[in-house]
Amino acid sequence: MLKRTHLAIGLAIGLYFLPYVNNQLLFIPIIIISSLLPDLDSANSYLGRKRFLRPLSMILKHRGILHTYTFCILISIILAMYYPIYALPFFLGYSFHLLADSFTTNGIRPFWPLKYVSTGVVNTGGKIDNALFYTFLIINAVLISITLGIFS
Repeated sequence: MLKRTHLAIGLAIGLYFLPYVNNQLLFIPIIIISSLLPDLDSANSYLGRKRFLRPLSMILKHRGILHTYTFCILISIILAMYYPIYALPFFLGYSFHLLADSFTTNGIRPFWPLKYVSTGVVNTGGKIDNALFYTFLIINAVLISITLGIFS
């Protein structure tokens, strides 16, 4: 999926859970950032193009270890032990990126080191990807309206 689709999904998840968290100021930014992190292994991604992050794309295979729930859960546990305020938003942003990518034609290997690949019919940048992006834009507009009390 494209960066914009991952960001739209991440924002929707953040807005949905926002009323239920204590530290609302950090919650959505951490989800947004973590929704982009699995693509650090791609030289073509938004973050992967950053000069100081390019070595990661040379070392790691795209849709490899960073695109696994194994990695997501491990980092979430580490965050929960040392920085608990970051654990839930990190997990939500990261895991929903993985969920979205599991529906693409390239898919992901969700539980490394197992070889099982989860794939779907969505082409990155294709019609379904675009439809998902615009659908989540509408969902975000509704969630922002609810959060601001416009529909109360």
